[in-house]
Amino acid sequence: MDKYSEILSSFGTQETLNPEIWDDVESDEPKLKPQIRKALLMIAGEFMDYLGDDLFVDDVRFTGSLANFNWSKFSDIDLHLYVDFTQFDPEDVEMYKELFTLKKTLFNTTHNITVKGFDVELYAEDIDESHFSSGVYSVMFDTWVHNPEKENVKIDKEMLLSKTNSMMSQIDSIIEDAEGEDYDKSVKRLDTFKDRLKKFRSSGLEKDGEFSYENLVFKFLRRNGYIQKLFDFKNKLIDKNLSVENTDVE
Repeated sequence: MDKYSEILSSFGTQETLNPEIWDDVESDEPKLKPQIRKALLMIAGEFMDYLGDDLFVDDVRFTGSLANFNWSKFSDIDLHLYVDFTQFDPEDVEMYKELFTLKKTLFNTTHNITVKGFDVELYAEDIDESHFSSGVYSVMFDTWVHNPEKENVKIDKEMLLSKTNSMMSQIDSIIEDAEGEDYDKSVKRLDTFKDRLKKFRSSGLEKDGEFSYENLVFKFLRRNGYIQKLFDFKNKLIDKNLSVENTDVE
């Protein structure tokens, strides 16, 4: 357990919200520090321009563990642009969702934006999507949408580690099996597992919230590099498939 003790210890709760980010952390209504809010609005504006000038955003919201009591050194600032997709023609909605997902990925991977040492992760989120975080703050309107609640949480660390080890073994097996298959089968195998992992986390969030073992396992895998391991392996497969080592030039 010593190998992962730092990660395991990060899943507890804090006495207050992070005082580097929030004012009046001892009160019932902490407020986002004005300089932090200004910075986040500037970052959101840059992302909005990147998505497209004709996009109307209903709100900019700060969510995740740094808008809650379960923050740690591993936390990110999750900054969501809330978009009403009914502003687009119905036949174009899926295209816009795929486009924004792609642009979100490109923006987050090509920029290294931090606030008070925490990475800022940006998303374009459909206002009709379900959101399971108990702490949601409107940066645009400078008010809480959902106030965070301090939970009396007791995590069975042995159980969490056992479930995480099981998932790590599955990821190792998926990668090992994919290496011996042709390209199309390998990519399909990886995508199927990633979809299953996403549903695994979502079901836990919906059922038991942020401290569900499903969500904690996912966070553990992200913090110890196993989620990235999946993405890196898929990229390796794509690069290998597209590369040409030997050609006969006539």
